[in-house]
Amino acid sequence: MELSARNQLHGTVKRVQRGAVVAEVTIDVGGQEITSVITNGSVDRLKLAPGDRVVAIVKATEVMIGK
Repeated sequence: MELSARNQLHGTVKRVQRGAVVAEVTIDVGGQEITSVITNGSVDRLKLAPGDRVVAIVKATEVMIGK
């Protein structure tokens, strides 16, 4: 699938923590972690599980940088 979003981070699912409606999906991206909150339905549809190779796609109007 081709996307216009340039911020595509390839990684591995480290943890899927389900809540009542949404789940926190933590992805290891080269030793750094990024966490996404998505619906439980999306977790089910994508069949997400620890160890899966995924792409985190970041689409934002601004990116903050700290030093």
